[in-house]
Amino acid sequence: FRFKDSLAEDLRSADLVISHAGAGSCLETLEEGKPLVVVTNETLMNNHQLELAKQLHRDGHVLCCNCSTLVETLQSMDLSTLKPFPPGQPEKFALFLDKVVGFQ
Repeated sequence: FRFKDSLAEDLRSADLVISHAGAGSCLETLEEGKPLVVVTNETLMNNHQLELAKQLHRDGHVLCCNCSTLVETLQSMDLSTLKPFPPGQPEKFALFLDKVVGFQ
């Protein structure tokens, strides 16, 4: 997509998502419970996307590849090996923040 206000409907109807390694794209997809193949761009400077993709892959939540290995990854992937991404717990963060700023 060139631009779209929301991908929520597309994510809900997808069987598989192939995406760059942007944090928003990865987390929205994983929170929707969809299998995700993350395609990294290794030419970016200070590539935080690569760090995120590698960590999500190490944790077993995504498959990770680059443009040159995408076809091979799709041909050999086993989506049953992917682990569900745990749901967020904003209440824990709120408690932590309260403690840090002295509200507790």
